[in-house]
Amino acid sequence: MPSSPDQPPPRIQIEEPAPRVDCGRYPAKACVGDTVDVFATIFKDGHDILRAVARYRAPGSEEWHEAPMRRIDAHVDGDRWQGSFRVTAQGRWTWSVQTWTDAYATWHSEIERKVAAGQDEFSGELSEGAVLLRDAAVRAGHGADADRLTAAADHLTVDAALDPELLALTERYPDRTGASVLDAPLIVDVDRPRARFGAWYELFPRSWGGLRGVQEAIPQLAELGFDVLYLPPIHPIGTTNRKGRNNALQAGPDDPGSPWAIGSAEGGHDAIHPDLGTIEDFDAMVATAREHGIDIALDFAIQCSPDHPWLKEHPEWFHRRPDGTLKYAENPPKRYQDIYNVNWDTPDWEALWDALRDVVMHWVDHGVRAFRVDNPHTKPLPFWEWLIGEVRAVQPDTIFLAEAFTRRAMMRTLAKVGFSQSYTYFTWKNSRWELTEYVNELAHSGMQDYYRPNFFVNTPDILTEYLQHGGPPAFAPRLILAATLSPTYGIYSGFEHFENVPVRPGSEEYLDSEKYEIKDRRLDGPLLPLVGRLNEIRRDHPALQHLGNVTFLETENDALIAYAKRHSDDVVICVVNIDPHNPQEGVAVIPYELGLPPVFPVVDLLGGERFDWQIGRNFVRLHPPYRAAHVLTTVPR
Repeated sequence: MPSSPDQPPPRIQIEEPAPRVDCGRYPAKACVGDTVDVFATIFKDGHDILRAVARYRAPGSEEWHEAPMRRIDAHVDGDRWQGSFRVTAQGRWTWSVQTWTDAYATWHSEIERKVAAGQDEFSGELSEGAVLLRDAAVRAGHGADADRLTAAADHLTVDAALDPELLALTERYPDRTGASVLDAPLIVDVDRPRARFGAWYELFPRSWGGLRGVQEAIPQLAELGFDVLYLPPIHPIGTTNRKGRNNALQAGPDDPGSPWAIGSAEGGHDAIHPDLGTIEDFDAMVATAREHGIDIALDFAIQCSPDHPWLKEHPEWFHRRPDGTLKYAENPPKRYQDIYNVNWDTPDWEALWDALRDVVMHWVDHGVRAFRVDNPHTKPLPFWEWLIGEVRAVQPDTIFLAEAFTRRAMMRTLAKVGFSQSYTYFTWKNSRWELTEYVNELAHSGMQDYYRPNFFVNTPDILTEYLQHGGPPAFAPRLILAATLSPTYGIYSGFEHFENVPVRPGSEEYLDSEKYEIKDRRLDGPLLPLVGRLNEIRRDHPALQHLGNVTFLETENDALIAYAKRHSDDVVICVVNIDPHNPQEGVAVIPYELGLPPVFPVVDLLGGERFDWQIGRNFVRLHPPYRAAHVLTTVPR
C-alpha cells in the first residue's frame, strides 16, 4: 500500500507469496472445486502481533472476499503464513494478501508477559486498553458486541484484560490502519477438473472402421473408465512423397500414408478424410462421446503435405530455399519428406496465426473440447499464449495437451503460457531412483503450481526398451505406475495387446507401425481388465486424482518402488515390482508423518486381500506376472 502525506510507508513486509509463477508473469493453475492454498512470508520490525487475510475474487467479479491466514511455522518462531479459498468457477481468479498490526492483541500480550514477570501496577496500561476497546466498539457499530466492548472498557481490570473471549471479540472488528498489501495481485487460472484428472485412450480411426466404427466403440471405452478419446489427425492425406509401410520412401498403391501428412485436393486442417466419414458422422461420434462422459481430443499438427491447399493459396506461409524449392520437415536423423512446416517469420504472420486459430475454432464449434498439440516446442511461444487465450476466451472448457519431449525449460514454459497438460519424461523413467527423482520434481519443486503431467505409457512414436525387453510382464507395472502416480495418464491402442516389437534393434519405432498402415483393431486385449479396474480405483479414490500429495517410501530393494498418496481421509499405498522378470521381496516403510494409526488394516484394491500394516516396516513380496503390484487402501476395523 503506497504511503501518503498523512501516513508513513507501511512497516509490515510481505515477501515470497505463493503460488507465484515467474514473479507473477504467468498464472498458477487449479481446477473447479479445488481449495487453493496461498502462502506469504509476513513480518514487521518490533514485537507487534500481526493478522493477515487472503483476499480473492472470482472471474468477472469486482467483489473481494477474505479468508484468514495463520502462521504455519510459529512453533519455530517463523514468519510463513498460509490461507486458503475454494474456487468454484472456471476462469482467472485474482488473489492478494492484506496484513495489519493487531493493536489490542499486542497490548494483551504485553499484559500477559508483565503479569508473568510479577508486575502489579497496571493503571497506565489499563487506560491504553480502554481506549483500544472503545475504538473497537465504534467499529462494531450498534448491537450486543458494541455494548460488551464498551462495558469492558468502562470496567477494565487485569483479569478482564486477560479474558480470551474478549480478545476473540476484538478480532472481529480489526483496525486495519496502516495495513500492507501485495504490490500486485496474483492470478490462478481455473480449469474444469478434467484438465487435471482423466484417463486417455489413443486410436487411429481408420483402424476401427472410420468415425462410425469409433462411435460404436465409445460405450465400451466408457465402461473401461476412459475419459478422453484422442484421435490422431483425421484430415485428408497428401499423395506427393507419401510414405509407405515402416516409413518407406516409396508408397505402394494401397498404402494410406501418414495422417500427419495433412492436406490434399480434398481439403486441409478443417476437412475430414473421406475414407473416415463425413462431418455428420463426426458430429454423431462427438454426441455419443458426450452422452458417455467422454471428451474427443483431436490432434492439432501445424504442418502440411505438399498437396495442402495452403501451399497454393498462401505460398508466403512456407519456407523456400534460395533456389525457390520448398524445405520439407527434418529433425536429423529423422526426415519427413511428406510434410512442410510453416514459416513463422513470414511477413504475413498475422494471417497465418488467424488461420490456425480458425482451424481450432472450427473443431470447437463441432464439439471438440481437447486438443493434443503435435510438437508445440517447434513453434513460437507467443503464438501459443495468444492462441490458447483466444480459444479459451470463447470456450473455457478447452484443454490443450503439449506433446513436447524436449529440454526442461521449453516444456515448463509451454505449460506456463497456457497448455493445460503436458507429456513428460515418465515414458523413459524406469528405475526406482529415476522415478522417485522425477515425480518429486513434478510434485514438489514448484512445477505443481502450473505443470500438469500426462503419463502416456506408450505412443505411436515411442516403444521403449523396457517394454521391448520386458515382454508382456513389463506392461502391467508401467500401467500401474502411470495410473497411480499421475492424475492423468494415457495408453495408445496396442498396449493392451502387449505389442512390443521394434522396427529394428535400438529403435523406438514399432514394426509395421500404424502410422503408415491400417490395422484391424478392437477392444479385446488381455490387459483391459486391469485397465478397467485401475480406472475404477482412480475414480473411487480422490487421493489418486492429485499430484502434489505423493510421498515415496523406503523399500530396501531397488526393484520395488513404493509411495503413498493422501487426500483428506483417503489414503492409497502402492508398491510396484519394476523387475518384470523376477519375484522381489522388500518392505514398505510407512512414516508417522502420513498420519496413520500405529497399526491399521489395508485391503488390496487389485486382488481383494486384507493385511494388517503398521507404522514402520511392512513385508512385501511381488511375483510377476501374477502380482505386479499392491494398490492398498486403509479400511475401518
